[in-house]
Amino acid sequence: MAESAVLTIHTDGASRGNPGEAAFAYVITRDGQPPIEEAGCLGSMTNNQAEYIALVRALEHALKLGAEHRVIVNSDSELMVKQMNGEYRVKNEELRDLYEQARALRKRFEGPVTIRHVRRAENKRADELCNLALDGKSRTKPAEFEKSAPALSLHDEAVACLCEAALVWSSGANVPTPEQVWRQLVELLKRRGVNVPVNKR
Repeated sequence: MAESAVLTIHTDGASRGNPGEAAFAYVITRDGQPPIEEAGCLGSMTNNQAEYIALVRALEHALKLGAEHRVIVNSDSELMVKQMNGEYRVKNEELRDLYEQARALRKRFEGPVTIRHVRRAENKRADELCNLALDGKSRTKPAEFEKSAPALSLHDEAVACLCEAALVWSSGANVPTPEQVWRQLVELLKRRGVNVPVNKR
């Protein structure tokens, strides 16, 4: 019987402020195929939450490519890797739901899903995609990333923000909250020179 094909995944999550504006990214490579890259903004959350969302998104996409694949996930988040491999307990309640989602997705693969810790230098592309997303230069739908892609319009960037929040909520996660998404939209509008009146309570 032929050995199952391998999906090699690199994931990364970033938060500027921790908690602060966050993003996720992943890269999936297969033999003989161009890499699949996705990145997007997540609103305000911690770095660890962003790392877990990156893992969840990557595993969801990998399942669409086929549960028969063997999967190797590379991440520079030592905490997440050790929690997923049972070396550390998940003590933070904000991470527990995401951890359980990642575990459930992992079990859906027919073959082994190896999650290993790598140095940041070995995770360079995923890290770059995260920063591009935070800088507003990344597309948020699963697609082959285009370095020369034109900047998104305000409308498209705002819709992408809302679509990403909808995807996160549909997976059962409770972050970002509606308030966090609103703050993200306000920051987006301010960056585009739109004056947003302050709501005084």
